[in-house]
Amino acid sequence: MKSSRITAVAIALLGAALATAGCGFGAGEQVGEVELTVTRDFGAEPVTGVVVDDAAESDTVMRVLDRNAEIATRYGGGFVQSIDGVSGAVENGRRYDWFFYVNGIESSVGAADYPLRGGEAIWWDYRDWSAAARVPAVVGSWPHPFVDGYDGEEHPVAVECLGGETACTVVRERLEEVGVSPAAGSPDDAIQVLVGPWDRVRGAPAAAQIEAGPQVSGVFGEFIQRGPRFGLLGLDESGEAAQTFGIGTGLVAATRRYDGPPVWVVTGTDGAGVRAAAELLDTAELRDHYAVAVEGEETTPLPVR
Repeated sequence: MKSSRITAVAIALLGAALATAGCGFGAGEQVGEVELTVTRDFGAEPVTGVVVDDAAESDTVMRVLDRNAEIATRYGGGFVQSIDGVSGAVENGRRYDWFFYVNGIESSVGAADYPLRGGEAIWWDYRDWSAAARVPAVVGSWPHPFVDGYDGEEHPVAVECLGGETACTVVRERLEEVGVSPAAGSPDDAIQVLVGPWDRVRGAPAAAQIEAGPQVSGVFGEFIQRGPRFGLLGLDESGEAAQTFGIGTGLVAATRRYDGPPVWVVTGTDGAGVRAAAELLDTAELRDHYAVAVEGEETTPLPVR
């Protein structure tokens, strides 16, 4: 009789525990929507895009991907080898693999170790990494990371005007439209947006990395000096010059110096280019692009295909 009562109590307690967990066995509370995007070749070829509305607090980037795509992993399940049959490979001496970004920031940990808290934009891209093994930040998940932060933490946003007040006004307006109020000054942990012509912006340490090429900055564009002016070269995925842009060209790019906050660069060859770049700050123009150049009415994702 005593044994039966103990068993009954144990069953009751187990039932209560399962009811509290909701999904059962540690699935945890739902954390809200998570956006999942999968592309190839620097975002040029869409593979899949879904909004996951059942992400739980126990979920990781890997689990969300596994539920929405056919995948194979390596290194004990910590890293992705293939998605929907597309596997990491070496072709003509060039290396191709899957990389992922959360809120526009390349992760420093494996997908199986990246927990979610809800609201993230997860972007997987299969690309040639011969010219840039690391691309620390991209613009293709706008308005992230400004809205939801990165690495699980929100951060202030600082807009630094380095010439071109009209462009600065546009940048501030675009941020405010997505619910972001730029901070006063430049807090140490702020995500910076540098706005101005390249001859002014290039003095910032993070932006200066662009002049060292994509292997340092992850940006497939290069400013070259032509007398008193600068011009912009668009590079292909090999890091080679592929397109020459004229005067009045703008660039929106993102990079990161060491483990510091990401830095977005809204710049151009001159004032007209900076204004054109500022107008690109919306989802339609930046979606799934690593960086974007604009000349007149024409936008060109970088790297150039």
